[in-house]
Amino acid sequence: MHIGEVAERTSLSLRTLRHYDEIGLVNPSGRTDGGFRLYTDDDVRRLLLIRRMKPLGYSLEQMGDLLRVLDGTGPGDDPEARTVLRDFRVDAAERRDRLARQLEMADEFLEQLDQI
Repeated sequence: MHIGEVAERTSLSLRTLRHYDEIGLVNPSGRTDGGFRLYTDDDVRRLLLIRRMKPLGYSLEQMGDLLRVLDGTGPGDDPEARTVLRDFRVDAAERRDRLARQLEMADEFLEQLDQI
C-alpha cells in the first residue's frame, strides 16, 4: 500500500512515516518504479507497535532497540532476547501506571474546577 493509506491506517503523518524511513526505524518493503514507498501489512504492524510506544514516552532509540530484538528470530530460545522483552514489558507497565496516576490527578483537577 502507498504511504497515504498507511498514514490513514496508522494515524501517523506522512512526515513521520518519511522520517522513520530516513532513520531506518521502519523502511517500506518496496518502492514503485517511480520511487514511491510501498508498505506491507507487516510494515503497518511495525508502525502500529511504534505508535503504541509513543504515548509511553519511549525514544526512537528505545523503539529501535525493541524492533531489533523482534527482527531477529524473536525471543524463541534466545535468553538475551527474552530478557530484553521482559524488561520492556516491566518498563511499559510502570509507564502505564504512571500515566494512569496522571489521569486520575487530571480527573480530580477537573472535579475541583467544576466545584468552583
